[in-house]
Amino acid sequence: MKRRTPIYINILIVLGLLLVLFYMFAQTSDFLTSKFFLGTALISIIVVFIQSAIGDLIENEKFKKLTEEEKAAYLAEKKIPYLRYLWNGAFKSQSEKEEKDILIDHGFDGIMELDNQLPKWWLGLFYFGIAYCALYMASYFLTDFAHPEKEYEQEYREQTAAITEYMSTVTQPTLETAVFSEDNVEAGKAVFETNCVSCHGEGGKGGIGPNLTDNFWINQKEKTLFKNIFWMVENGSPNNPTMQAWGKNGVLSGFDIQNVAAYVYHINQEQAPITPAQGGAAPQGTEAHWEKTK
Repeated sequence: MKRRTPIYINILIVLGLLLVLFYMFAQTSDFLTSKFFLGTALISIIVVFIQSAIGDLIENEKFKKLTEEEKAAYLAEKKIPYLRYLWNGAFKSQSEKEEKDILIDHGFDGIMELDNQLPKWWLGLFYFGIAYCALYMASYFLTDFAHPEKEYEQEYREQTAAITEYMSTVTQPTLETAVFSEDNVEAGKAVFETNCVSCHGEGGKGGIGPNLTDNFWINQKEKTLFKNIFWMVENGSPNNPTMQAWGKNGVLSGFDIQNVAAYVYHINQEQAPITPAQGGAAPQGTEAHWEKTK
């Protein structure tokens, strides 16, 4: 007669499966204090006790049918702690008599095949894997659990909200505080391509708007090129209403203006002298003599 699993281990297994199941569907640990989870856990524990009681009745009836020798062996086995019993069973080797009993009547090249039972730890992991797979598939198709696209969308919304909150509280750069940085050039390029490229052309070579890669400027409001670009983007052009005041009308933030000013400064002072824009618009305005940006 096989030894039964103790009730406390069955309870731990049931509670573990419940934790996995609820977490997959709730996707948060808040369920631990919910009445639904606590009620389900209580009912499950009661069911385990009922199952154990029924198992005790069946075990007693089977025990009565054993011989005295089998009863003594079974009682001696039950005195061994269950975890040690599992450990011993996992590494137990077959006796010669047991090997004869499980010998399969065929072999090859002198190697005989034995009908060994699988280790309980292996069976336990196998059954747990099946149960976990069923729970995982159910949660995957019925909830948002483990969906990479949905998880990405959720994280994107959270990060966007965090950025929006940060931008609403952080001090924005102004004409007085804005500084040029190479780190802002790529971000400024994105702002330029979204808002400015339709008039100033790809790479700032000009089109409807002036060429931004030469040294001729219609408006020269500041002493340095970077500050002048910032002023123009923030306030617009006094001579051309098409060049709107991107900062004053709230379309671009102070950080956006600082970034796009860094990009225009980069293509004018760092890129154009090395690789002049091909097919650029003719110069407009007067030649500028900017002070160097510190």
